[in-house]
Amino acid sequence: MSNFAFPPSRLANPPLLELRGVVKTYVSEAGEFTALKGIDLDIYPGEFLGIIGKSGAGKSTLLNMITGVDHLTQGEVIARVGHEPVSVHTLSENDLALWRGRSMGIVYQSFQLLPMLTLLENVMLPMDLCGLYHPRESRRRALELLEMVEIAEHAEKLPAFISGGQQQRVAIARALANDPPVIVADEPTGSLDSVTADHIFEVFERLVANGKTIIMVTHEMALMPRFSRHLLIADGEIIPNLTPNPAPAVASRKN
Repeated sequence: MSNFAFPPSRLANPPLLELRGVVKTYVSEAGEFTALKGIDLDIYPGEFLGIIGKSGAGKSTLLNMITGVDHLTQGEVIARVGHEPVSVHTLSENDLALWRGRSMGIVYQSFQLLPMLTLLENVMLPMDLCGLYHPRESRRRALELLEMVEIAEHAEKLPAFISGGQQQRVAIARALANDPPVIVADEPTGSLDSVTADHIFEVFERLVANGKTIIMVTHEMALMPRFSRHLLIADGEIIPNLTPNPAPAVASRKN
């Protein structure tokens, strides 16, 4: 059951991602802790969805359920990213890794660039792992992506020799390497200054305007108006919100 009211045009198309009764319980020596408590959520193509909540609310765990990075305890995640719907958590580890590499681009707050590889090589790596492009083509594409995020002039540098904001741009280019329809971003602006964070947000807005679906988690309530839709999460549950966002920022921005 959805907590949101959608325009009729959106209802005419099936959701790109469906979460049904998703529960995640962690077991430790201290006992059990339920991080997600029966999440039901539909995510539609072309959305810039913001998941907003405080630290420990379950935001990152929810992303991990969507991407299949972590195992769910109960429920189902259905993705309509390829030709056929996929129940994400029924895939084998190998099939899941291949599906995720081709279907999901993941952007982390800590960038997670490999320090021994140049920026160009970091962006090429997902393409080489999935085998979707010839090596010469993957290099050309990586350069185009670095140019898109305005950092191509540093392509041969190692990550240690560029700023945090520049590293985040490289991380976005790497997430786009295999042209996935969905980008998930875990607090991608959390460690950046406000000017750099705004530049990163503008990159995301351009991607959505060009047809990507972006799911971003953040603790910053001030970002709420910039998403095409947002939801609030607290204590592992989505807080009902029947008031839709105002017109998304991408609709009025000239790209």
